[in-house]
Amino acid sequence: MLAAAGVAAATVFAGPGVRAVERPADTRVVAGEGGVQAATGAVGTGPLAGTGPVAGTGPVAGAGGAGAAEPTEPTEPAGNREADRVLFRFEDERITESSGLAVSPTHEDVYYTHNDSEAGPVFFAVGGDGKTRAAFTLRGAAARDWEGMAVSRDPETGRGVLWFADIGDNFDGAWPDVSVYKVAEPASLKDAVLPAVRYRFRYEDGGHNAEGVMVDPRTGRLYIVTKEFAGAIYAAPKRLRTGRVNALRKVGSAPIMATDAAYAPDGSSFVVRTYISATVYRDFDEQLARVPMPPLEQAESIAYTADGKALLTGSEGADSPVHLVPLPGRVLEAAAPAPTPVPERSGTARTEPAGTAEAAEDGGEDAGVPVSAVLLWLLVAFGATGAIVFVARRTR
Repeated sequence: MLAAAGVAAATVFAGPGVRAVERPADTRVVAGEGGVQAATGAVGTGPLAGTGPVAGTGPVAGAGGAGAAEPTEPTEPAGNREADRVLFRFEDERITESSGLAVSPTHEDVYYTHNDSEAGPVFFAVGGDGKTRAAFTLRGAAARDWEGMAVSRDPETGRGVLWFADIGDNFDGAWPDVSVYKVAEPASLKDAVLPAVRYRFRYEDGGHNAEGVMVDPRTGRLYIVTKEFAGAIYAAPKRLRTGRVNALRKVGSAPIMATDAAYAPDGSSFVVRTYISATVYRDFDEQLARVPMPPLEQAESIAYTADGKALLTGSEGADSPVHLVPLPGRVLEAAAPAPTPVPERSGTARTEPAGTAEAAEDGGEDAGVPVSAVLLWLLVAFGATGAIVFVARRTR
């Protein structure tokens, strides 16, 4: 196992005759001829120790080699591990592979989780004491490889909405598409079968394995974070359709082997979890901090608390704990939303033509070009023309 000091194992290197693969081509298990190897350096901070080849293709940070790093994570971690604490443990014997985690937008001190693949389309409402309040089944849904969940609110009714991501693909992008199920949050916590809406997705650049899903509470847009060495963040269309496959467009990079992701309740930041740590972002290209995480058997899930001041992280396994990790003050300050601009007292307020903002956001051809930019371009063009004429005359 990847046995970095104080860090939960991330990968198993299995030699000949060792069948450590739970699912085919699982990215957490790598078969090679070098036997079971150990690593002493954490990913992103140093080389992975080991001299045997992996899958017969070459050494993994062997002699003279360097391990893969997490280039998108800041080198300066933030946070105080002494402030971490176990919030509760899942007591339900049915919860053995908690892979997704979310805080209920409606019910106080209630958390949602679901198992990993082959467990059926079922999710659980769990209280802050670790006891299951209710179990819900999604009518007509499949559970090929549920890997994450997210929450949002219906902009019209204010009712909570739950999203379940069947996006795991341990066959190297072999699935033609992946699915996300949308469910209205149950008003009462009693066992029930719930209707669900299925949305199908396909990555614009080919198949990927993914475990992270999140929804921006400000826009309602859904994002998927891939679990790969060259991880990425993909945006779903603003308007999701059930009658066709929705295209996922790459909008940013993600840390190595991301296992989950979540937006803050106010949308001011989002977090991406890996086996090693969690990285907080203000935007896709702006990182705020890397927050150390408690060592877990297999770190799988991440969520913000209802007030957005701390993170919750969980693991697979029976009786698995959910840890509460307070966010550092400087991270909260940096992520605070910018103050609302004060309207001008004089003059006429500018209004964009209908559809302009949406077209620009979606990168459409109707996004338009500001008049000032056109004028600047014309000035530059005329200036360049004058310079060319002047030089031409001087060189005759």
